[in-house]
Amino acid sequence: MEVAVGVLLALSVCCAGAWLHMDRDRAFYPTMLIVVASYYILFAVIDGRIELLLAESAIAVAFMGVAVAGFKRSMWFVVGALAAHGVLDFLHDYFLRNAGIPRGWPAFCLAFDITAAMFLAVALWARRCVRPLTRHQRGSTTPPHELLRELASLIGEMRR
Repeated sequence: MEVAVGVLLALSVCCAGAWLHMDRDRAFYPTMLIVVASYYILFAVIDGRIELLLAESAIAVAFMGVAVAGFKRSMWFVVGALAAHGVLDFLHDYFLRNAGIPRGWPAFCLAFDITAAMFLAVALWARRCVRPLTRHQRGSTTPPHELLRELASLIGEMRR
């Protein structure tokens, strides 16, 4: 259930961002990455150990740095960092034991992060490769139903 909810929530957030044109602003996905990365700081506070808080804060700051690089340089950094964060979520317990993490969180966050990364990758690909933008068109968005169609097509190609 955690995976299904993570996928559906990520699709809901990303589709809403595209439909409402919130993703026109380059800050939309980097901000999402910053928020996603900051949850482990909260979980460390719940755990109560200062050394864990420092370790989780260092990891979050690294992801925040990549979010800034993505905002300033290339949104592909954000795609990679969202995907990497999803993998980190799934393997987190091998690196740091954090009793504040809810039981279903790793699977939920893996699904959310990977789905959001894929959605952003499809959006970037669709905007640049399928129909290159003129200076006037920059800032316009691909409708969510087209992004979902592209995502389904890419997933189908990956399965072959």
